[in-house]
Amino acid sequence: MNVANSGPAAQQALPDTAVSLERVVKKYHDHTVLHELSLKIRRGEFLTLLGPSGCGKTTLLNLIAGFAEADTGEIFIDGQPVTCEPPHKRQIGIVFQNYALFPHMTVERNIGYGLRMRGVGKDEIAQRVKEVMELVKLGGLGHRKPRELSGGQQQRVALARALVIHPKVLLLDEPFSALDKNLRGSMQVEIREIQRRLGLTTVFVTHDQGEALAMSDRIAVMSNGSIRQIAPPADLYQNPQCPFVASFLGDVNILPGHYHGQTATDVQLRLGSGLISFPHARLADASHDGERLDVYVRPEHIRLEHLHPQSVLSGTVINHVYQGDHINTFIDVDIPTAARQVVTVRSAGLSAMQQWPIGSVAGLSLPGEGVSIFSPKKRT
Repeated sequence: MNVANSGPAAQQALPDTAVSLERVVKKYHDHTVLHELSLKIRRGEFLTLLGPSGCGKTTLLNLIAGFAEADTGEIFIDGQPVTCEPPHKRQIGIVFQNYALFPHMTVERNIGYGLRMRGVGKDEIAQRVKEVMELVKLGGLGHRKPRELSGGQQQRVALARALVIHPKVLLLDEPFSALDKNLRGSMQVEIREIQRRLGLTTVFVTHDQGEALAMSDRIAVMSNGSIRQIAPPADLYQNPQCPFVASFLGDVNILPGHYHGQTATDVQLRLGSGLISFPHARLADASHDGERLDVYVRPEHIRLEHLHPQSVLSGTVINHVYQGDHINTFIDVDIPTAARQVVTVRSAGLSAMQQWPIGSVAGLSLPGEGVSIFSPKKRT
């Protein structure tokens, strides 16, 4: 099945950007949900809109679909303005959170609904429905009703209905939220495989960080109606550009330090009982002597070591949590702050539990590259 425009000439005529939003503003009464948001979605990419509830990601998806109207700004699909076009003229496929299947229709009738509404002939509908059912592994289930299907099968029906119209863009609105963990994982793999095979531009909305990291070509992290950072998953995780992204995407420890100067290559911070150096690139903003700075470091980047005079940080092991493929060790760190400072260290295997029993004192080693440094004034 091929949902893309056919022929070399057609492919060459299409712009590299499949969807573009330019300074889009959306308000509900006196509340601004999206603040002059601009975004370019590349052709054929899987882009995830990630953020907490109320950040504006579903509103953004609805604007692309045409279910909501922007107050100001422009929306383009394939280089053509669609800001004022109704949903049925945008050639968008969408899978809703609750699937929105018609309970009185069979699987085949559900899948073919969009084609019937577009006036496609019966023979073509039958052929296209057959093709897409095979694509999503629903062969032999065409005469069943939605209530006779499992959750995963219902999701496949919703996906098939979105694909059968040969959409320019596929929109996925938290489609895995109703599935159990194991089925959710397998459906993530299947949908990503189908998306790659078809080369279909896809926009996926989720608040689940793991889903976003596992599925995306790029992730747009949203907060308070704005995109805080957009980048490939590994880049976002390793090089966050603001405290919100650093703390929202994955687990992170935040250690209080103070600026102590810099050399030609490194920034020096006073952290705990000593000084520690980081490459200039890890510091987001210029700072002055004595200024409070927060060091953001992932649990897997910290190493426990035997305490020695050069140890910058030390602390007491207060707990181990077994997580199957890793151990989370919690350390009550000796840093003079108003609040207790507990650091999480992530280790593979059971060695951490055996080498560092609860109550033991350990040194903590921080990497030069695996951290980000921000002013606490920029946490919001």
